[in-house]
Amino acid sequence: MGILLLEQALNGLQLGLMLFLLAAGLTLVFGIMDMVNLAHGSLYMVGAYLIATVSAAADSFWVGLGVGVLATAVLGMLLEVTVLRRLYRRDHVTQVLGTFAILLMCNEGVRMVWGSQPISLNPPAGLAGPVELLPGFYYPAFRLLIIGVGLATALVLYLLVTRTRMGMQVRAGASNRDMALAMGTNVQRLFTAVFGLGAALCALAGGMLGPLLAVQVGMGESILILAFVVIVIGGIGSIRGALVGALLVGLVDSGGRTLLPMLFETLFSPQVATDAAPAVASILIYLLMAAVLAFKPRGLFPAHG
Repeated sequence: MGILLLEQALNGLQLGLMLFLLAAGLTLVFGIMDMVNLAHGSLYMVGAYLIATVSAAADSFWVGLGVGVLATAVLGMLLEVTVLRRLYRRDHVTQVLGTFAILLMCNEGVRMVWGSQPISLNPPAGLAGPVELLPGFYYPAFRLLIIGVGLATALVLYLLVTRTRMGMQVRAGASNRDMALAMGTNVQRLFTAVFGLGAALCALAGGMLGPLLAVQVGMGESILILAFVVIVIGGIGSIRGALVGALLVGLVDSGGRTLLPMLFETLFSPQVATDAAPAVASILIYLLMAAVLAFKPRGLFPAHG
């Protein structure tokens, strides 16, 4: 049982950190620009496809990861400058419809370029096997890399947001956009930079999760729902809230899918346990969100303002 709990804790940590990469950019875009961006998941999908394609062409996962992240960041900034900038002053319904249209166009564009079948993204050869963490306990090396990349990225984002001038402007924009504009912040340039950063984080998450999940058309929709749950729990506009919310969602989701069936088997008949446990496990994160909102309607760590 101890080994099982440790394994699920690592799985939850890995999932939570990847959700953080997606939610960090999304919460900044929502908090600063006051924009609901359903196209965020498309950047995750496009980034994964670019990384897989370049990795196969260069026969190097690391080259593919670097090129794919940079290319997705540029694509995100071009998307912000050419299309999304026109939606900032519109109402949220218009933003949802506009960005949902972008999501559909990205899905069809990927289908035209890469086809409808999933493509493979292989992890580095040196990280394909397991690592013995404790006597008798082996854990995949690539999943440990995902945890390390997620922690390092969280640290870099923390330093960027709290120790740099751009981070000061980002925090000011998230807290009070009108005051930040009055104090001389170049809002358009800030919006473009934040959107490019969010796109790069999406691609990084796609590159890390690609070897574990299928790189396929529409892969961004399901992960986008989880990202929205994360920022609602953590608080819109808050990097700290995104990290805490992502870790909570990752741990609850991974732990619930493994431990709930075991609990149900001890309390109910095998038939009831087989039918009910997966259904209850699948809604645990939404129950968590409802519980948080019942006591903290603005999330655990909302941006002030």
